[in-house]
Amino acid sequence: MLAIAGGKGGCGKTTTTLGLAAALGRARRSVLAADADLDMPDLHLLADVDADPNLAAVARDGAVEDAAHPPPSLSGVDFVPAPRSFGEAVDLPSALSRLGANADHVLVDCPAGAGPDAATPLRIAEHALLVTTLDPACLRDAAKTAAMARALDATVVGCVLVRTTRTPASVERLLGCPALTSVPEVVAPVLADESVARAYDRLASAVLTKHL
Repeated sequence: MLAIAGGKGGCGKTTTTLGLAAALGRARRSVLAADADLDMPDLHLLADVDADPNLAAVARDGAVEDAAHPPPSLSGVDFVPAPRSFGEAVDLPSALSRLGANADHVLVDCPAGAGPDAATPLRIAEHALLVTTLDPACLRDAAKTAAMARALDATVVGCVLVRTTRTPASVERLLGCPALTSVPEVVAPVLADESVARAYDRLASAVLTKHL
């Protein structure tokens, strides 16, 4: 399981989750991408799939397959939306731990920051991928997320730099991991741009090379 994590909301985690899932699908791998961000549950919106059933159903011992939604435009990829609990307690650790046997790759879109909500998927995932812009505040928060991931025994495999074509060595030193790709800033819809698709293809190649 690969947790897609970042220090700030809006840093590109959800877009990266979708972009990497699509690229792995193009590489003929099966992918299950789950949204664990209860505050900003928008992966299903980007993927253009229904919001129900979702991880809450999986937490209640429902079949993972029933909560996995195939998007209309991607092959080999299914999305599990975030719970819409409205105050109801949802056992996210139990739900996430049940996803592992259902695809070649399981991606989890994490909540932003370094708080308890962000820690939950990092406790379950074996690996973490950081997403950040080059904004200094975003980088500082990404470094905190990296430290939390390592404290929870999630190996930080690399970072994705978004809204840039640069990969400064200083970022790799700060985060303690390689920059696996940079994603240029383009006009929405972001994933329709060929340069963005190529960036996520590079990321998928790096992930496959690391045997994740």
